[in-house]
Amino acid sequence: MSACSGVFTVLSRQWCHLCHELIDALEPIAQHYGWRIEVVDVDREPELEARWDELIPVLLVDGAEICHHRLDAEAVHAFCRAFPIESQGFAG
Repeated sequence: MSACSGVFTVLSRQWCHLCHELIDALEPIAQHYGWRIEVVDVDREPELEARWDELIPVLLVDGAEICHHRLDAEAVHAFCRAFPIESQGFAG
């Protein structure tokens, strides 16, 4: 299994109420797994707007779409559980 960045990327728009709702619902999940949330305004990124325009908001992890329009909490949890935290070990 390849490593995961531990970053949720939300493709969003300033004026999008669904975007704000998705981010609000995602925050406790991100906290639970110790992941960060990065919000990208697609209106400032023409290539992202061209690809994702009608699907906004979109939740991505490392470029893979997890869900769009509304948060699919079950899909997010399933995805995160596929990337367990690896033990760093300790000298003892």
